[in-house]
Amino acid sequence: MAEERKTCQNCKADFLIDSEDSKFYQKVKVPPPTFCPDCRAARRMVFWNERHLFRKPDARTGKEVFSTYPKVSPISIYDHDYWWSDKWDPMKYGREVDFSRPFFEQVRELSYEVPWPSRSIKNLVNSEYCNQASDLKNCYLCFNAGAHGDKSEDCLYGVAFLNMRSSVDFYQTDGGDFCYETFSTTDCYQTFFTAESSNCRNTWFSLNCENCSDCFGCVNLRHKKYHIFNKPYSKEEYAETLKSFNLGSYKNLSTMKKRAYEFWDKFPMKYIHGTHNTNVVGDYVYHSKNVRYSYQGIEMDNVRYSQNMAMDIWDSWDYTNWGNNAELIYESVSCGKDCRNLKFCFDCWPGCQDFEYCLSCHSSQNLFGCVGLKKKQYCILNKEYSPEEYKKLRTKIIEHMNSTPYTDKKGREYRYGEFFPAEFSPLAYNESSANDYFPLSKTKALELGFLWRDPEVKEFAITVQSSDLADHISDVDKKILKEIIGCPSCKRAYRVIAPELEFYKRFGLPIPRKCHNCRYDERIKLRNPIKWYLGTCMCAGKKSSNNIYTNLNLPHKSHKNGDSCKTSFETTHAPDKKDIVYCEACYQSEVV
Repeated sequence: MAEERKTCQNCKADFLIDSEDSKFYQKVKVPPPTFCPDCRAARRMVFWNERHLFRKPDARTGKEVFSTYPKVSPISIYDHDYWWSDKWDPMKYGREVDFSRPFFEQVRELSYEVPWPSRSIKNLVNSEYCNQASDLKNCYLCFNAGAHGDKSEDCLYGVAFLNMRSSVDFYQTDGGDFCYETFSTTDCYQTFFTAESSNCRNTWFSLNCENCSDCFGCVNLRHKKYHIFNKPYSKEEYAETLKSFNLGSYKNLSTMKKRAYEFWDKFPMKYIHGTHNTNVVGDYVYHSKNVRYSYQGIEMDNVRYSQNMAMDIWDSWDYTNWGNNAELIYESVSCGKDCRNLKFCFDCWPGCQDFEYCLSCHSSQNLFGCVGLKKKQYCILNKEYSPEEYKKLRTKIIEHMNSTPYTDKKGREYRYGEFFPAEFSPLAYNESSANDYFPLSKTKALELGFLWRDPEVKEFAITVQSSDLADHISDVDKKILKEIIGCPSCKRAYRVIAPELEFYKRFGLPIPRKCHNCRYDERIKLRNPIKWYLGTCMCAGKKSSNNIYTNLNLPHKSHKNGDSCKTSFETTHAPDKKDIVYCEACYQSEVV
């Protein structure tokens, strides 16, 4: 099939639909999209709240409960346990299709009437301040956690994780004990301020290290012990030098952090964060094949334009957040676990099949434009039909959606084949994950037609500014648990809770000077953005092409010693950054 160039209805940029795209659209029987991949992803993500927690009145009792959605959101909610019970019937909201009005408009009205679950949680023990999570115990402000029956406990301020224990301030981690300020780590123990590393123990400020222990400020090491800034030390020298850094001091810790980050910039990085891949263009992708322009995923096969996916996903396009044995998923978000053939859906799981335009429906099949249903089939707008009636009415609705499209406030038209308009979301842009992956200013978000809500800030009497906290953890006592601290970045108040202070005391870590949200913002700066560039390997023979790094393991098998590597690739490393980017072969030659 011939390639087709289209102009995005939203951002007006050109985008390509190639033959593989066309084959998939024919397979799932949808027309080609009218939004480009980035605009499609942002539109989906504005429905997904990964890490914010609100309070909102329960529609039944009026009592305020923890909620995925803010108080001013137009939807109604039921407390999680009641929503999942048999004490209410979402079918009572069913209605006939009105062919005098756009179908999208009718789904929106239904979504405002049928209550949504207050949170997406399962098997939480003493973890009330958590959301989008399962199997947590004694956790606080932890989000997007748990899958496949794994368990985490005694964790604070973690996002996107599995199997974590007794850890604080971490993102995108799988397996870890006593970790602090980590990003993209696996199976680590007592690891601090470390990124993109696995099977490490007692490491500080290290990047892309594997099976290392007692290392500080190191980069690209494998199976090493007692190294500081990649230089070997004896066990005794290492302990004495680490002690001299006096990392319990916030001032000293900040100095070492800056020094480590500067040291990291002097070493090559692989063009992709990923291993065990075949035919992949993406980033943070592992154990996958035939993947294009996808970001953060594990065990995917024939997947495109997807983000934050985990385990057993195949034949899916434009899929955000989840997976777990899912196939033929298109333009859907927060759907997964044994799902098949879902199109234009949000929060539909588990065991869902043959859904279109559904919100928060579960364990059902053959639903179209439904909200909040469980264990149902052949329903449209929450009204049940016979299989024959359902098929005829579905065909008629699709024809109606094409002849009577919904037009949003910016004049963009929505026919069959488009995900829900962003203005249908119960979340504002800055309350959703869209702003983490595709950050916008308030002005730009409003200009693009997104909703923006300034956060409802509770007025707390700040008792101490973070700049006035004791510099050294040894000078901090339990009195700090009563302090209300002013964050210098967002100007909002935060507190240190008892398990947090115990953790800092145990590992000699100073009290953080920012609130947990601002610390998260700092942490994800280590993550490359979702944007691909055409790059060429910067290995220039004996050195990197910018003359900063000298190759250690020559000759490289991929090209003759002394020659520049000519390998090209698509990468998320921006050309205007300091990154030294090598192709896989040259990188593997240097990291042994």
